[in-house]
Amino acid sequence: MITNRIRTAFRGLSMALLLLFGTMAFPILAQDVIASVPQTWQMLDYLATDYAGAVKDGAVISASEYAEMREFTSTARSRIGALPSTATTPALMKQADKLVASVDAKAAPAQVATQAHALADALLQAYPVPTAPEHVPDLVRGEALYQNQCAACHGVTGHGDGPAGMQLSPRPVNFTDQTRADQRSALSLYEVISQGVEGTPMVSYEQQLSSDDRWALAYYVGSLAYTKEASTGADMWQHDTAAQAQVADLKELSRARVTQLTPTLDAARARAILGYLRAHPEAIQQQALAGIPLARARLTASLTAYRAGAKAQATQLALSAYLDGVEPVEPQLNARDGALRAQLETAMGAYRTALTSSTSVASVSKQADEVDGLLLRAQEVTADAAGDAATTFLGAFTILVREGLEALLVVVALLAFLRKAARPEALRYVHAGWSLALVAGGITWAIASYAISISGAGRELTEGLSSLFAAFVLLGVGLWMHQKSIGGRWQAYLKEKMAAALDRRSAWFLFGLAFISVYREVFESILFYAALWNDGQEVWLLGGIAAGAAVLGLIAWVLLRTSRRLPIGTFFSASSALIAVLAVVLTGKGVAALQEAGWVAVSVAPVPHIELLGIYPTWQSLLAQLAILILLAVGFVFNIHRGRQPMPSCPTTREVLPDAD
Repeated sequence: MITNRIRTAFRGLSMALLLLFGTMAFPILAQDVIASVPQTWQMLDYLATDYAGAVKDGAVISASEYAEMREFTSTARSRIGALPSTATTPALMKQADKLVASVDAKAAPAQVATQAHALADALLQAYPVPTAPEHVPDLVRGEALYQNQCAACHGVTGHGDGPAGMQLSPRPVNFTDQTRADQRSALSLYEVISQGVEGTPMVSYEQQLSSDDRWALAYYVGSLAYTKEASTGADMWQHDTAAQAQVADLKELSRARVTQLTPTLDAARARAILGYLRAHPEAIQQQALAGIPLARARLTASLTAYRAGAKAQATQLALSAYLDGVEPVEPQLNARDGALRAQLETAMGAYRTALTSSTSVASVSKQADEVDGLLLRAQEVTADAAGDAATTFLGAFTILVREGLEALLVVVALLAFLRKAARPEALRYVHAGWSLALVAGGITWAIASYAISISGAGRELTEGLSSLFAAFVLLGVGLWMHQKSIGGRWQAYLKEKMAAALDRRSAWFLFGLAFISVYREVFESILFYAALWNDGQEVWLLGGIAAGAAVLGLIAWVLLRTSRRLPIGTFFSASSALIAVLAVVLTGKGVAALQEAGWVAVSVAPVPHIELLGIYPTWQSLLAQLAILILLAVGFVFNIHRGRQPMPSCPTTREVLPDAD
């Protein structure tokens, strides 16, 4: 029975490792499959724009266009189903099925466009691919490319009246048509330029033009529909915080559409601001919001969207307010006022839950005011924190000690366990596990800095899933250690195990548990350190890390030294209790991380926030911890009951670690 429990834990650990890298690193591991994501996204974007030319008032107005739209939806659904499976796959397939049904039912173009754009956005969130230029597009270069490559078909001014296009079928697109342009982003145009449009004279320019040239051309073409409006856009952009909240950087500008902005901005303002920014993308960096100001602006935009009935957009903006606005400054805020940080997390989670619960506008507005008040306090607290040596040192120190202590306890417990069991040959697997986790952390930092962007949601999702699976594994290990500490069973176990060879599965179990326990903490810590590194206090940052490492090293030395002196029964009783507590703590932190990622709702509970114990003031995290406590209590009672029974003369074999069969 215990053997089965450990085997189950091992399988859970294997699954955890797969999911861990599935949520963070699969874009690197499956490039051959992920290459289809841009094409699928382009299909959905094209569908959102051109469906209006196929169906009107529930009737087909162009049989050929409608057939193409049905083919696109079917192909997009098939391609999504062929992508590597993740936790988001069921939701994506559900959205794809809904889109197919809407097209088959000849639904209104506005409904189909909304569904297609929503699925396209969800696809990019689930399978991140580059969606923005590496450098600010050069519009002078873009105009020159347009006149040389495109004007012959699309016309000098983009009206689709070029001499070479008169004989083409279908006719070249009129880039000045605002109804069509309102549905398209710079990314839409970039993908068309890169891939072409199958079944039309529009060919791919991926081989002829560099990525920078294609982005320059896309931005220029995207500005043609709004040349008049753009003249008033500069002043609007400088003073419109609602617009700044929705278009905070080049990535968001590249994906922005007029129809996307209209729930919080009217169409005229959206056209003017987007037209100006596409013609002058350098302005996005001069006026970009960040940190708490960004969070406050997105909170305001979220409330505006909710009042307009755009619940999904309101929820997304609220989530972004925390992940992109608050979380990057958490180290500074935590160093100055940890209680405020915890209060802010809970309040923002409760606000997001209200948005998804069809709460009245008045109630949501009241909660938004509460959150904004907390954000204002946080802004005051962190106003002088950036670049402050003491804050940087303390932030770096507390991050390492706070995040590293749990991992340290797991690794120390494994090392002490192997020494008590007289299995020194297995120590190298534990050391390899935590060492490789540190190396993987460094690789993660490099990837996040130079290859792909790890979003706030992806960061929290990775931490949440790895925490829950680590808790699951520790639950099984803790119950097993408790069972062996009762009634002298450990001595009987040792007599048999000391002569047994360490099998491969046991070694991988030790390696995997050490790796995932350390990597989950390293993953979050390095992203916090990356934010602190930009504050200009690198020496103090490194000093804080060194001080934190010294404290953790001292704790490890004390624990290992103490464990050697403990009687073997006492050691395993204490270890089982410690591991049980860690399982409860990680469960609370895992659920809290999923709440911050927007995967789990937030219902505020009247309990204090005790981060050291993983206690968060939400019913979801508390109930999850209660479930783990019940499982532990049942397991401990069962172990005690079995411990009162006479031991068999020949102890069972291969129970502590998974066997090789």
